[in-house]
Amino acid sequence: MTGADALRAAIPRLVAAGVPDAARDARVLLAHAMGIPPDRLTVHLTDPLASQATATFDASIAARCARQPVAQITGQRLFWGRSFRVTQDTLDPRPETETLVAAALSQPFSRVLDLGTGTGAILLSLLADRPGATGVGTDISQKALAVAQGNAAVLGLHPDFLLSDWFASVPGRFDLIVSNPPYIAADEMPTLSPDVLEWEPHLALTPGGDGLDAYRAIASGARDHLTAGGRLLVEIGPTQGAAVAALMVQGGLSNPRILPDMDGRDRCVVAALD
Repeated sequence: MTGADALRAAIPRLVAAGVPDAARDARVLLAHAMGIPPDRLTVHLTDPLASQATATFDASIAARCARQPVAQITGQRLFWGRSFRVTQDTLDPRPETETLVAAALSQPFSRVLDLGTGTGAILLSLLADRPGATGVGTDISQKALAVAQGNAAVLGLHPDFLLSDWFASVPGRFDLIVSNPPYIAADEMPTLSPDVLEWEPHLALTPGGDGLDAYRAIASGARDHLTAGGRLLVEIGPTQGAAVAALMVQGGLSNPRILPDMDGRDRCVVAALD
């Protein structure tokens, strides 16, 4: 059996399971099974598929039919031009979160705090693009911190990682604080796709209630952990901009601005400490 044969058999299985973009996912999973980059798959589709690759691909398709995210199956997600390890203990980094990274990099900083770091994708992207800067990543999940530490080691970066409930165990001040906190309201959780609802950690998705509790904690504590002129930048759900901006003002920060993502949806709120 060739790679093309395997692909033709796999795509209808994914379609029947309700997987969006079944053809794309099948190609990514086949490339992973064959141990080649996805952009090289076409030239190898006529190659005979080794028995181990066949078994890996079949298991991967079965997992995807069960709606396990592709990044969890392959163990990797590309974000801001770098590959990050992903597990069921971490949120899968989304392309729209790159809006936050771009905004953070738009101004100088030397010391950054990432609250709820997960895979470390935000913090490590910032440090990799800003040589000489130092950083701290926090999370309430020790397993997530282990993933972030592994990603840092692969990239040759050396931030500190702390087990902390938001600012609870964080010493010192920073000229940049970033976070992609859980923000999905409790009544919105059932509307999520099975890929997210059944496979990603709920602690990273929702704080319960109206979805704003994480912002309340971050906005109220940021003033005590920012240097003068320092910035707070958080990712938000597309309807939360005004509420989060108001929380930042209540927390003593100034000039909150709502930033859109590439699709024009509200995606981040940034404010500063005068």
